[in-house]
Amino acid sequence: MENASYRETTCCFTGHKAIPAGMEQYLTRRITDGINYLYSNNVRTFLTGGAIGFDALAAKAVLKCRESRSDIRLIVVMPCQDQTKGWGQSDIDAHELINRLADGAICPSERYYSGCMHQRNRILVDNSSTCICYLTQTEGGTAYTVNYARVKGLSVFNLAKGKKHSIISKTHL
Repeated sequence: MENASYRETTCCFTGHKAIPAGMEQYLTRRITDGINYLYSNNVRTFLTGGAIGFDALAAKAVLKCRESRSDIRLIVVMPCQDQTKGWGQSDIDAHELINRLADGAICPSERYYSGCMHQRNRILVDNSSTCICYLTQTEGGTAYTVNYARVKGLSVFNLAKGKKHSIISKTHL
């Protein structure tokens, strides 16, 4: 999948599974603003990690934007085929709907193993030029992915309130 010209038109999302009460609407609006801005700068493909929380919000926002811009693509990059093991039924149903509506899916592993999340996160970053994140903690999978994105030279925009570079606009990209 990795291709320099493809990367330039691709954005990945990464964020925490737990979204504080009252933040979903705010984040959805910010994600949508980011998608619209990036679209005006020729980004057409959006990659999400297929998890609950921020990943699901991002996927739903991409699908909503695709209703008026048919050239937008959503690719779900799952760490393993049994990713939903242990999830609640409503989260499983939402995940399955997103996967049905997505333009494609990448799933490098059939079963969970200790490094499959990092592998998924590297796929997200290695195939993107921009990363929109929701990062509020300095440890964990989201922090790993954002740090990896910075090392790889991606433009990283954190939608967490009060974070530097949290506003997506022409001056930040």
